[in-house]
Amino acid sequence: MGLLKVGLVGTGYAAKLRAETLVADGRSQLVMVAGHESQKTTDFCQTFRAEGTLSWQELVQQPELDLIIISTINRDHGAIARAALEAGKHVVVEYPLALEVAEAAALIELAKQQGKLLHVEHIELLSGIHLALRHELPAVGTPFYVRYSSLNPQRPAPHKWTYTTDLFGFPLVGALSRIHRLTDLFGLVKAVSCQTRYWSNGGVPSPYTSCLCTAQLRFVSGLVAEVIYGKGEALWQTERSLAIHGDRGALLVEGERGQLVTPEGERSLEMGSRRGLFAKDTQMVLDCLLHGTPLYVTPSASLYALKVADAARRSAETGETIAL
Repeated sequence: MGLLKVGLVGTGYAAKLRAETLVADGRSQLVMVAGHESQKTTDFCQTFRAEGTLSWQELVQQPELDLIIISTINRDHGAIARAALEAGKHVVVEYPLALEVAEAAALIELAKQQGKLLHVEHIELLSGIHLALRHELPAVGTPFYVRYSSLNPQRPAPHKWTYTTDLFGFPLVGALSRIHRLTDLFGLVKAVSCQTRYWSNGGVPSPYTSCLCTAQLRFVSGLVAEVIYGKGEALWQTERSLAIHGDRGALLVEGERGQLVTPEGERSLEMGSRRGLFAKDTQMVLDCLLHGTPLYVTPSASLYALKVADAARRSAETGETIAL
């Protein structure tokens, strides 16, 4: 395929890490970047020696581009991916692929019809934590209960798109990795129940100053998982924990530390670093396009996680348990 010419939509944290990798890798060239703010886009493009535009529509139509990477607000993922695929480009997009299940499914089908790569980033599956859990999972026997909590107090709440429902999406859709980590480890979900609360200064849920979302996933295997996700001013203590209980032991993760607990005793888990995962994902995409190397996640697996997250949304709205 030769030198891959890449267009990047976004100038935030993930986009910066992608750009650094593309510039450092001799197999790719970052040609154009589409941003939202004029000065920020100019500065970003000067740093990475790329052409800049404030129009992602212009970027996806550039004939010389082979690959479009989408690292912008969640709301626009689906529209940009569709335009890029229809323009004959390969596409990488940060999760979620789209805010609506039907749109995500249609994009996967479109990529197949176009014969183009559609890769949805899920770097949580590349993390040392996840790899350690997957490796050690047999040691706990048959898992029956999981508690996964991510609480992030922020005071004052930032004025960012991640605190706006129409831009970020339903909490567990916007934070899809919390669901996908569990479906990757434990398989199919039978039913979902969920409750969500928002706090805001204006009396409406968007933009908000805090959110708290709690969901219970009942897996086909019989395992029950509680997923807790919250952020903002209403919270007072940071929590980043994952506990997996099985009939022969437990895997317990708190922040960057993990341990296996069995009747024989306790043992620390080797979990490695969380750094460099966007770079690794980007390099794996280049390997896939240039050498046909398989990627670590499929769009269909991401779509299934999105279906589970959407079931949580429907449960929160209706007060009913949603069967999958």
